Amino acid sequence: MAEPLGAHTPLARAAAGLDSCVHCGFCLPACPTYLAVADENASPRGRLVLMRAALDGEVRLDDPDITAALDTCLGCRACETACPSGVPYGQLLEATRETQRAVRPIPRVGRLVLATFARPSLLRVVLAAARLVRVTGVARVLARLPGALGTPFALLASTVRERARPYRPAVPAGEDRRATVACLTGCVMEGLFTPVNRATERVLMVNGYALRRAPAQQCCGALHIHAGDADTARRLARTNIAAFEASGAELIAVNSAGCGAMLKEYGHVLHDDPAWADRAAAFAGRVRDVSELLAAAGPRPSRGETRRVTYDAPCHLQHAQRVVTPPLAVLGAIGGAALVPLAGSDQCCGSAGIYNLLEPETADAVLAPKLDAIAATGAEVVVTGNPGCLMQIGGGLVRAGATTVARHPIELLDAGYAREY
Repeated sequence: MAEPLGAHTPLARAAAGLDSCVHCGFCLPACPTYLAVADENASPRGRLVLMRAALDGEVRLDDPDITAALDTCLGCRACETACPSGVPYGQLLEATRETQRAVRPIPRVGRLVLATFARPSLLRVVLAAARLVRVTGVARVLARLPGALGTPFALLASTVRERARPYRPAVPAGEDRRATVACLTGCVMEGLFTPVNRATERVLMVNGYALRRAPAQQCCGALHIHAGDADTARRLARTNIAAFEASGAELIAVNSAGCGAMLKEYGHVLHDDPAWADRAAAFAGRVRDVSELLAAAGPRPSRGETRRVTYDAPCHLQHAQRVVTPPLAVLGAIGGAALVPLAGSDQCCGSAGIYNLLEPETADAVLAPKLDAIAATGAEVVVTGNPGCLMQIGGGLVRAGATTVARHPIELLDAGYAREY
């Protein structure tokens, strides 16, 4: 027999958010898992009902119905954009998963991944090994393996990049300098998308931003808090706040939508910590997606190649950060790019951090209509501003044998600037 959850549990403390839901159903067509399986339990309002039932003691948090419903949620937060009542679904999901950890541990694969990302020295070794598998071509060969066996190799194969021509922008100074910026290098971005990070730094400088370093930064903690490991997420948040404070930068630039959403929510993550709450809120107010910074600067037009481009909006950029028009301003500055609308651009691709590794079948089901929509555009390049989305979409394109490639918008802008230097 279940019992009501104690007032001290994370879900109980977040319960006010449950009261906002009026069960109108506007979230249903926005939810990728509901669209994939047509099950009410796999919808936002269905999951909220289960959360309320657990809170009131009608069902246990380790009940199979609840665990299945929560495990299959992508956490894309598209329901928040659709919701007329302002239900803080993302925060409720994280609070529920954190509460659930007391009665049901994180799956073994998840624990291994989270432990690796929380240990910089171990993460460097793992990412170095991944780069070795990538450079030898083994990843592309093994991507042909059927089903979930080939998924991680397809994801890795999609991170291959052509060698970009580096250039040296002038260091902004005096009236030419807009602001000082420290970049979040990120885990996967620095480990597997290194050229994108260097391109981000160059593009920011071209557009008037002076760079500052924050060498003590670590993983943002997004993977951990989404999985219910809030303690590790809070520890990483404190480390990053101190690191960026020490940089002296006025703003923090992020080229990963998921990481940016997490950094912008550090104020919420640490709101119960008297020693860090104010610092976390101040830090969060200085975080900007790189597209926001570039849109504020113009951005400066570049001499891009003539090609057909389509844009897929990362969920945690459009739905969590509510950043919609700045990426379009960046794409508009890429000379030669013919932007083709993508049907369902606001729908999740099925990546969701490590979701595609833990729930590969559902992830593939969510990705399938995305790949069909991309193919329908006839685009040579699909651009998106998040490493998970780049790998999920890119991996799907690799396995489909498509000629379309997935790229970060910064890559296209940077390539155009390179022609001017």
